[in-house]
Amino acid sequence: MALLNPRALRWKIAALTAAACCAVAAVIGVLVHQAMAERSNQTWNERLSARMAAAEREYTRTGTAPLGVEVLTPEKLDAPLARALAAKDPAALYATWSDRKPPNWYWVWAAMPVDGGRVLVARTDMSSEVRGLQLLDRSIVKAVLAALLVVVPLAALATEPMNRRLRRGSRTARAIADGDLDARIGPSGRARDEITEMSAAVDEMAAALQQKLEDERRFTADVAHELRTPLMGLSTAAGLLPEDDEVADLVRDRARALNALVEDLLEISRLDAGAERARTDAVSLGDLVTDIVRRTGMPTTVTVRATTVLETDPRRVERIVVNLVTNAHRHGAAPVQVAVEATATGARILVRDHGPGYPAALLTQGPQRFRTGAPERGRGHGLGLTIALGQAKVLGAGLAFANAPEGGAVATLHLDGGRNPSGG
Repeated sequence: MALLNPRALRWKIAALTAAACCAVAAVIGVLVHQAMAERSNQTWNERLSARMAAAEREYTRTGTAPLGVEVLTPEKLDAPLARALAAKDPAALYATWSDRKPPNWYWVWAAMPVDGGRVLVARTDMSSEVRGLQLLDRSIVKAVLAALLVVVPLAALATEPMNRRLRRGSRTARAIADGDLDARIGPSGRARDEITEMSAAVDEMAAALQQKLEDERRFTADVAHELRTPLMGLSTAAGLLPEDDEVADLVRDRARALNALVEDLLEISRLDAGAERARTDAVSLGDLVTDIVRRTGMPTTVTVRATTVLETDPRRVERIVVNLVTNAHRHGAAPVQVAVEATATGARILVRDHGPGYPAALLTQGPQRFRTGAPERGRGHGLGLTIALGQAKVLGAGLAFANAPEGGAVATLHLDGGRNPSGG
């Protein structure tokens, strides 16, 4: 499902939104944390300054320190505090040191030298400030998570109209590719964005493509119909020529070839127009294919591996098989083999030759009319495979073209709806 696809556009936008929220929250969180830390430092500095100033006055006046302040000799100081005192700025009244390791990291010590070589030492509890910073950091993280729980679903939902329009466009494009040239994306409400421009461009392309194909179909049909009348006269005149004349035989042969080409063009025009309809009947596929190949008069081996009864149009199956076998003999090499096999859903007919194989363009693009694809596969109009593919679509069957690993071309016609009474 598109909803659960992590690579879907909606989730990419949601992830980008979440990343932007996290980046903004991180910047704000760092700034707030630093501001609060500076404020805490200022607070305990002011607190220590007032306390040490009061302790100095008390010591100067009475010779003793107030409660909470110790009077020590330098050698009795803790080593870190002694080092901090030794490194004290001469302009500063006292030196400070804080232990950054538990359990004393909430405390800040201050040391102030006084007359007599003594040192006043006091400490201040900073636990409230530290816990305040920790609470602030946790509050920021919780706020960001809560915002993401709201922002990410909203971002995913906000992209739904755009995703729906894109899915509609992709469905329309697939429908056009499948042959529905009347399919259009159409307007998308009041939106005036890049998707609207793309949809309009696709519709314009589909309309132009439909017009060109209609012109091509009309031209093909018109040419074929216009040629029928002079062809009838040519065929009649060719029939009046002497029987045992080489030139007359050549004229009759070319007249038959031209007449076959015109009939193929008419058939293609009907297939393009969607005017063909299948008339199905229950037939034994093995017997049907064997009879079709026999009537072609070409040396072809037929192998029936399963006696399958199918509901299909035998006339169209014959047209497909004849075209495939003729193409194999004309453009391939002997031996040409035809096999009938049963499948889970019906049956398939394989037509194979041992020639150079199908050209790469045919395998990737499919049969193209008036293109044989490769000179080594002989001459022709390229209509036989095109007609076979069109007739297969009328039957609702699949026609695939491939090259055998050991050489030769293989065409496979997949027919559905079979039943296998005898196995094989």
